[in-house]
Amino acid sequence: MDDLYGIFAKNVAELRAGHKMTQAQLASVLNYSDKAISKWERGEALPDVTVVKQIADTFGVTVDYLLKRDHSEEDYHPSFVDRRIRRNRMLITAIATMLVWLIATFLFLVFNALPQVVLPFATWLFFVYALSPSIVVLLVFNSVWGNKRFNFAIISVLVWAVLATVFLTVLIVSGLNLWQLFLLGIPAQCIIVLWSGLKKTGKGRVGIYAASHAAPPSDVE
Repeated sequence: MDDLYGIFAKNVAELRAGHKMTQAQLASVLNYSDKAISKWERGEALPDVTVVKQIADTFGVTVDYLLKRDHSEEDYHPSFVDRRIRRNRMLITAIATMLVWLIATFLFLVFNALPQVVLPFATWLFFVYALSPSIVVLLVFNSVWGNKRFNFAIISVLVWAVLATVFLTVLIVSGLNLWQLFLLGIPAQCIIVLWSGLKKTGKGRVGIYAASHAAPPSDVE
């Protein structure tokens, strides 16, 4: 029994510290005194079963988690695991996007350090060129992991970013102010808006619709 007290005490203390909660804050959540929390974390007492369940729910773990030394993925609530997965996916997307800007920064520094290399454009355009690829990276990861409804907004930003990149490149290299390029974005934006309004029809519904509108079988052989 003493061993169970110690395991519970260690798990509660670690969970509370990991969530950056004080004993008083946890006590307020559980509607207990901070002295009771302190006794639990010193291994001097155990709360009743309903409070153990409340502690588990507060920290997004199972009751078994609080009573075991070693923990596995099954000891976390699905909602907690889902939050961790979403957080990791967001971090991976951010890292992939920042890699594009890292490459742009590297090219900017390299070509600035080589004055003998004459480029047909200003080196700061490398950052402009990084904009569209970074949006493409965001679009890909959002298509795989995110809410696909946001893809239409991302594609809209991508269209205008490409047009702005072409406009700035032509302006810097040749001095031509081809503002008319942005007129292409108007019909493109309309297409994206109309495309976003399309409703997907499941194969099952198509089959039911086709079956209900099929011609009746003929009795004539």
